[in-house]
Amino acid sequence: MIILIAEDNEDHFILTRDALREAGLSDNIRWVADGEALMDYLLKNPPPQLILLDLNMPRMDGRQALKEIRSHPRLLQIPIVVLTTSKAPDDVLRSYELGANSFIKKPLTYDEMVHCMKTLKRYWLEIVELPKTNRS
Repeated sequence: MIILIAEDNEDHFILTRDALREAGLSDNIRWVADGEALMDYLLKNPPPQLILLDLNMPRMDGRQALKEIRSHPRLLQIPIVVLTTSKAPDDVLRSYELGANSFIKKPLTYDEMVHCMKTLKRYWLEIVELPKTNRS
């Protein structure tokens, strides 16, 4: 299982990675720091089982990356969870319009982030059925 985190802030990545590890997802966490690196990774590697996507990144922001991902048939079925500091109603609406599967405002504390990652793990990786083509 691969979880790909697209996040330009290294501290936010480390916090998310550590919370994922505490939630029991220590294997195969990948990191890219902007939307262009995200697209490069997705086009050159097997699709991840889940993408955690920040909206505000350099070179290609999360909105542009989301639109690009959803335009590629091979990438279309990857679950994408927007994980961002924004709680602007326009960002929420636009993210869903562009094909996000979930929108989460980044928790403020480490304990809240761990709880969020445990919930995310349970839902996306244990409860829902995802297409098998997503794992190729």
